[in-house]
Amino acid sequence: MQRSTSDISLLVGGDCGPAHGPKDGFSIEGYTELVRPVLAQADMRFVNCMRTYSSRPAANALAPQVGQPPEMAQIFSDCRFDGITMANNHTFDSGPEALVDTRELLISKGIQITGAGRDLAEARKPAIIERNGVKVGYIGYCSVGNPGSEAGPGKPGIAPLRVNTSYDTRGPNAPVRVLTQPLESDLKMLIDDVTQLRKQVDVVIVALHFGVIRIPRVISDYQVTAAHACIDAGADLIVGHSPHIPKAIEVYKGKAIFYSLGVFCMTRQGSWGAWNEAPWKQGVVTNYAELDPEYPFMPYGRDCTRSLLAKAVVSKEGVKRVSFLPMKIDKKYRPEVLRSGDARFTDIQQYMEWVSVGFDHKFTVDGDEIVVTGS
Repeated sequence: MQRSTSDISLLVGGDCGPAHGPKDGFSIEGYTELVRPVLAQADMRFVNCMRTYSSRPAANALAPQVGQPPEMAQIFSDCRFDGITMANNHTFDSGPEALVDTRELLISKGIQITGAGRDLAEARKPAIIERNGVKVGYIGYCSVGNPGSEAGPGKPGIAPLRVNTSYDTRGPNAPVRVLTQPLESDLKMLIDDVTQLRKQVDVVIVALHFGVIRIPRVISDYQVTAAHACIDAGADLIVGHSPHIPKAIEVYKGKAIFYSLGVFCMTRQGSWGAWNEAPWKQGVVTNYAELDPEYPFMPYGRDCTRSLLAKAVVSKEGVKRVSFLPMKIDKKYRPEVLRSGDARFTDIQQYMEWVSVGFDHKFTVDGDEIVVTGS
């Protein structure tokens, strides 16, 4: 596709927040040295911040990796991110003070924040970026936050899209079916925000931290409901994260939904406690999500080293083209954008076909990108 001089390009990454720094023998700038040249070619860059950066984090024994010193936030300015969503399950883990400190620190770096704030009104505030007269709005909501992490009147927290779960037993000898739907009041709030943002910008991107973690292919009912509702309300692109692995891509009413982009750049110490619980320990881990011993600081399952950068070319008329750039996390925990002809590029292309079975999509290789269209 030949770009007009009025077109702009944007890139969106998934979960970001290494927990190993200079004291551990890792340079902060080293994490993104392979991907920064590609990010620099885009007009706008967006990502999800999975850590807090503060000198006053509250202790959290379940997620000690979350509270990072302020200097670790350098990764976001190194990559020249324009907009960041903080609507995720870790933003509140280090306490309200660390949440507010992180937001203010990133803003001081010239980055706009969405998805978390001092109160619900601030958490719902979109990031609006303008280039060449084209305005892009970016809002974030989270479905997997811990109870109490949601923002409220006068209460710091994240923008919540909580989930109602029910069970269809289907008889005494049949497997239980898990039914999930977004909490009606939260979905209405999200849709109201999309509707209002639609009036202010040329392109609306919704970042949703949602979905089943670590297990490939599985997409929950509520994810489809929420993503489709956002597009019905005027969103142009949905970008998901949280599972730490890439998930399906769907085209709905001509708009692309990335159910999970995977990891942009993440490390942590130790494995997830649930790995030692059934059913993870009995079958599920063995079959699909076993840990990779070659990546001890990415204990998210073998598929976590596959990743995507979502790309869109947009104008004042809206989204003109959507594609993704396949990435691979190397053994130094660096995301690398792959080139067509590389066996790893083909591997991710085939993987994305596999995880997207059952969803309307068509993938076409164009140079080093994989273009996303409806079938």
